[in-house]
Amino acid sequence: MYQKVLKKDKVMGKLIRVQGEKQITKRKNAWLHLCVSILSQQLSTKVARVIRDRFLALYGSKFPTPQQVLDTPVETFRSIGFSNAKANYVHNVARFAIEEGMDDRKLGKMEDEEIIDYLVPIKGVGRWTVEMLLIFTLGREDVFAVDDLGIQNAMIRLFDLDRSDKKKFKADMLRISEPWAPYRSYACLHLWASADGM
Repeated sequence: MYQKVLKKDKVMGKLIRVQGEKQITKRKNAWLHLCVSILSQQLSTKVARVIRDRFLALYGSKFPTPQQVLDTPVETFRSIGFSNAKANYVHNVARFAIEEGMDDRKLGKMEDEEIIDYLVPIKGVGRWTVEMLLIFTLGREDVFAVDDLGIQNAMIRLFDLDRSDKKKFKADMLRISEPWAPYRSYACLHLWASADGM
C-alpha cells in the first residue's frame, strides 16, 4: 500500500527496490515501551538490549505493572546499569501511567500530536522519544522524525542537503517529506536502513 506513494520519489523508490517492503506493527503496554525507549537513549543497540533484559529480569521476565516499577528503588535500577537520571525518568513514566493514564485504549483514541503534547510534560520524555513510541509501539504510519540523527544523516547523503543552517535544513527535510504522507513512518524505516548501509 505505502510503496505506491513513496515510489513517486525516485530516491525512495530505489530504497524500496533494494530493501524490500517494511512492516509497522502495533504492540501493547505503551507505558513500558516508553520506559524501554528511555533506557535505550544514547546507547548502542547491543548495550540497550542487555539493560532492557536485566530490567525485565527484575520482574521474572514478565511485563511489570506501573506500580511494580514505581516500587523498585532507584538503587536497584542503578545496580543493573541505569544512570541516576534514567532511573528517575522510568519512575516518572510509571507514576504518570498510574496518575494520568497511559493505557493502549486511551492513547489509541488520540491523534499523533495530541499524544506528543500529552506525554512530553513527563520529565525525561522528549518529542523524539514519543515519536519512536508512535512508530514502533502504537503503529502510527505518518510520523516523520525530523530530529533523529540517523534520519538527518540519511537525508544529507541521499538528498544532498546541507546542515550548516539548522532551521533551513529542517525546513528542507520537511518539504521533501511532505509528498510521502500519509506513510512517512515507512519512509523513516527505509532511511534508517539506508543509514545502516542497506
